[in-house]
Amino acid sequence: MVSDPHTTLSQRLAGSGLRLTPQRELVYGVLLSQRDHPSAEDVFARVKGQLPSISLATVYNCLETLVNCGLVKQVNMERGPSRYCPNLHEHAHLHDEISGRVFDLELPADLAARLHLLLPAGYSLSAIELNFHARPAVPLQEAAAASHAEGQEAGAEKPAPTQIAS
Repeated sequence: MVSDPHTTLSQRLAGSGLRLTPQRELVYGVLLSQRDHPSAEDVFARVKGQLPSISLATVYNCLETLVNCGLVKQVNMERGPSRYCPNLHEHAHLHDEISGRVFDLELPADLAARLHLLLPAGYSLSAIELNFHARPAVPLQEAAAASHAEGQEAGAEKPAPTQIAS
């Protein structure tokens, strides 16, 4: 049975001694509706149209509350603003270095258990934050075409790249 996001939000806030406010509900709704790992500024831009009186400080406070209540994860990428992710399952993040977008990556079910084995004696795993930074690979066809064009310009035929079978 899937729980209603409004009920989940209300229960988690109440469990932390906090009340549901229109601002918290709107910010949480924005995070659930478009799961693209927005920054606080992105969230602010999205909620401003629906609630013109909201301030950036209020958005930051709402996001902090949602993180502290365990409703969203704060994702930190090197030298970039924090992003917010409502996916609470164990997963990694892929940061596309060209577009700046962040994607969820599902992890094998046994990975957390295997990572736990890497810890020194006396430590227990409380959380995993795994971020990948990558650039889109040039499609093989484009690489072959570019190689062929370079070979024609130099007057020599270069062999096309070969695909290695895995």
